[in-house]
Amino acid sequence: MSAWKILLTDGLEENGKAILRASAEVTDQPGITAEDLLKVVGEYDALIVRGRTKVTPEVFAAGKKLKVVGRAGVGVDNINLPAAKESKVTVVNSPLATTVAVAELAMGLMLSSVREIARADASMKAGKWLKKEFEGAELCGKTLGVIGFGRIGSAVAARAKAFEMKILAYDPLIPAEEIKKRGGEPATLDEVYKNADFITMHMPLTADSKGMLNAEAFGKMKQGVYIVCAARGGVIDEAALLDALNSGKVAGAALDVFSAEPPGLTDLVAHPKVTNTPHIGAQTVEAQARAANDIAEEVLNALNDKPLRWKVA
Repeated sequence: MSAWKILLTDGLEENGKAILRASAEVTDQPGITAEDLLKVVGEYDALIVRGRTKVTPEVFAAGKKLKVVGRAGVGVDNINLPAAKESKVTVVNSPLATTVAVAELAMGLMLSSVREIARADASMKAGKWLKKEFEGAELCGKTLGVIGFGRIGSAVAARAKAFEMKILAYDPLIPAEEIKKRGGEPATLDEVYKNADFITMHMPLTADSKGMLNAEAFGKMKQGVYIVCAARGGVIDEAALLDALNSGKVAGAALDVFSAEPPGLTDLVAHPKVTNTPHIGAQTVEAQARAANDIAEEVLNALNDKPLRWKVA
């Protein structure tokens, strides 16, 4: 066995741990505090996290031996990439593992929102029969605006087509011809806002995307639009969304992610036209097993200076 030491701070499925333990010494400390992480990270060559652990500049400074940080999942907004670069630490993720899980959840959220499935179920559990209150709408024949047409966005589009929806796709990083190949009709943001009956967000959280669904954006949308977000909470201005819900501009919203997590019982979470889930997009048995396998292999490749598939920084 090599002398590599690897620290897990947010847990990892057993198949991933087995891959790591075959080649390295693995310490599993799920739930470790930020303060304790700073005390011990200097002992390790690799750190594997999910979304909970914040890999700050202080972590990189304390991690004198760190060679690689792995994110078991897609988003790396909890990892300070400039600090990683400055410290010459490689950052890798597992971007393919959760595509199906997130895409399926986005479709589930869309259906739940437009048919008010969660509220209907709650009313039944309260012993009520409110059939006439739950007149929804159909997805068939409606226009879905997909903002972010990468792996997950295009996977949502493929599933929405089975519901006979028209797909408008916006992604500044993907050429129009590629968007067409993936099953979308290329559109500008304003075209999406103007024409979409449903809008689903699949953008990473960056300086450009933060708060992109704001009051101005909602003002350009159709009356009665539905909003779905299983990407990153920060891409939506939550105060503006609440106003749009209260005015009726937005008929319903379904959110798996929030600007602050957990958000607590905010006015947005409590709103009767909002369906909430606690950031469960990647939480399927299959996705977690894939993520564990992929990140374990990628971290070991980084430690052993082998070619990388998913280097982020």
